[in-house]
Amino acid sequence: MSSPRVGSKQRKTAETDISVSINLDGTGKADISTELGFYNHMLEAFARHGRFDLEIRATGDLEVDTHHTIEDVAIVLGQAIDSALGDRGGIVRMGDATVPLDEALVQSVIDISGRSHAEVNFSFGPDAIGEVPAEMVPHVFHSLANGARLTVHIRQLAGKNNHHIAEAAMKALGRALDMATTRDPRIAGLVPSTKETLTD
Repeated sequence: MSSPRVGSKQRKTAETDISVSINLDGTGKADISTELGFYNHMLEAFARHGRFDLEIRATGDLEVDTHHTIEDVAIVLGQAIDSALGDRGGIVRMGDATVPLDEALVQSVIDISGRSHAEVNFSFGPDAIGEVPAEMVPHVFHSLANGARLTVHIRQLAGKNNHHIAEAAMKALGRALDMATTRDPRIAGLVPSTKETLTD
């Protein structure tokens, strides 16, 4: 049996202090503390529906704004995912998931390409979601894609409730990433690219 793919990263600046550990071959256990209740909820949904074991500890300058904490957690989570993927050999590479939550419907498509790119389309109302400004939700996906070197497309297909849209998006991201990171026994050890690399 292959060993679990685990990645851990830390980042400490004058604005935030963050540590993240992820096991891509987990069962969906999450231990999240970002000091932001709805952000915790989003990240727990990502882990649960992606079947990732995820631990995050984050403190930040919330007296200034939530922006630095939200952004930096997403960056470090992406970097931990990148670390866990190693040379990206033997994986399916691409994943696609569409997730409903009541009236909301969101699609996430991922390519573990080695190239950082995100196209994110939401139509949020103006209200914050708990302590998380609605404008920061797409920024999470951009920052995570940059940290993990993923190509990510997320499209809101339906929805009016900000909470439902954001939560469906995180669940869809988790499910698509789970699909993309799945080991394919037909190509064990081989990198699924005509370039023969997904890291350069």
